[in-house]
Amino acid sequence: MNADRRLEILELLANDARLTARQIAVMLGEPEEEVCAAIAELEANHTILAYRTLINWDKAGRSRVLALIEVRVTPQREVGFQAIAERVGRFPEVKTLYLMSGAFDLAVLVEGKTMQEVAFFVATKLAPLEGVTSTTSHFVLQTFKEEGVIVEDGEGDHRLVVSP
Repeated sequence: MNADRRLEILELLANDARLTARQIAVMLGEPEEEVCAAIAELEANHTILAYRTLINWDKAGRSRVLALIEVRVTPQREVGFQAIAERVGRFPEVKTLYLMSGAFDLAVLVEGKTMQEVAFFVATKLAPLEGVTSTTSHFVLQTFKEEGVIVEDGEGDHRLVVSP
């Protein structure tokens, strides 16, 4: 299977991870066995990292606190930011981690049950790491869109009507 077809498979799975190989094969006009083999290869070479479900946790009744932590670090000789990023990424509280350009080095998305839990994580685990020079925390107040999907509560417009 050529590279363009593999990209099409990835696009289809990125939009709907529940698609079966058979459905993808029909959509692309390819034999199911070849689609299965391509997906297996993409999983084996870590192009496909995971299959996930995007959940509106507020609607599910589970409260959570998300915070974006800006982290400034001192890069280490010969490994740069890699070693500290790997160390930060191992914490289960860290959901997403990016190396950034600009005023800070790492953008860390942290999830906890409460603001205190997130603050405790930053104060006791993240900030004390060797090489971390400062952190700035920004708590998420509301999620409007996540991974390309608009998060709606399904209860309609809550704005007040303004009339003269």
